[in-house]
Amino acid sequence: MGPTATIVAMRVLSGIQPSGQLHIGNYFGSIKPNLEFVNEAEQSFFFIADLHALTTTQDAKTLKKSREDIVLDYLACGFDPNKAIIYEQSQIPEHTELMWILSCVCPMGLLERAVSYKDKVQQGIAASAGLFTYPVLMAADILLYDATHVPVGKDQKQHVEIARDLAGKFNTTFGKDILAVPEPVIRDETAVVPGVDGKKMSKSYGNTIPLFGDDAAIKKAIMGIVTDSKGATDPKNPDDCVIFQIHKLFLSESEVSALSEEYKGGLSYGDAKKRLYEAVMDYFAPMKERRATLKKEEVSEVLSQGRERARKVACATIERVRKSVGLN
Repeated sequence: MGPTATIVAMRVLSGIQPSGQLHIGNYFGSIKPNLEFVNEAEQSFFFIADLHALTTTQDAKTLKKSREDIVLDYLACGFDPNKAIIYEQSQIPEHTELMWILSCVCPMGLLERAVSYKDKVQQGIAASAGLFTYPVLMAADILLYDATHVPVGKDQKQHVEIARDLAGKFNTTFGKDILAVPEPVIRDETAVVPGVDGKKMSKSYGNTIPLFGDDAAIKKAIMGIVTDSKGATDPKNPDDCVIFQIHKLFLSESEVSALSEEYKGGLSYGDAKKRLYEAVMDYFAPMKERRATLKKEEVSEVLSQGRERARKVACATIERVRKSVGLN
């Protein structure tokens, strides 16, 4: 039997694609809950999924800027490089090596059942081999670091389940406990953040509220939130209102209850949008100020340190894998 995975009490891993300006859906659905895990986990890994981004972003300048912007955004939102590790996926070659090895034990049927591939093709994204095998690379991203917990939105849960299946398949084929089996972590209250049209907030849908956009762009997005035809003073069902569903992300439980009653009492959509705009601006103001003070040199230093720390873990895993399959 070959060497086995070293399981820590809690090792959390999360990735985010550099495919354009981040939005508040990224913040509440991914960044905020992931940062909260840092104090709970023994180790936390955050990676810039730039290899994944190539399935949809094929402009070099755009990709480079997006990679830099994401690190600035994370630092502005409170990421502490002394407590967690942030790195670029493309700078750790073990990601693609493990992907290939996993591809050799991955049943085609497992990928053919992947819902996200079908959804993205329906959205007009080119049906490339990279898009089809996306879940295998995501599995490698996770399994390379012996992650025990992977915070994801509901739409990504299936990908973590595929990673679990591939870890099990690999361990059955080459030896027990070589790869750790991760658990998806989904917080129901923020699992899917609605966009301005009511669908999941996503850059690919063009329905986002920018995280650190200029004030005018944020206001335009919020004022453009789709509503029904109820009159200004008509009672409204907050559970069916996109404005309310977004606004409650910024509020305490008691504030949510109070706002809900106002909707039922006839709060106008215009006033509701203005209050949401104020909540967004107030909440993100300190982060926006922090981001303005950051320099590119700080980003480079953080990524350099993160890459070195992540590579140590990745190399240990790939050494274990190579021995197990007979490559070492």
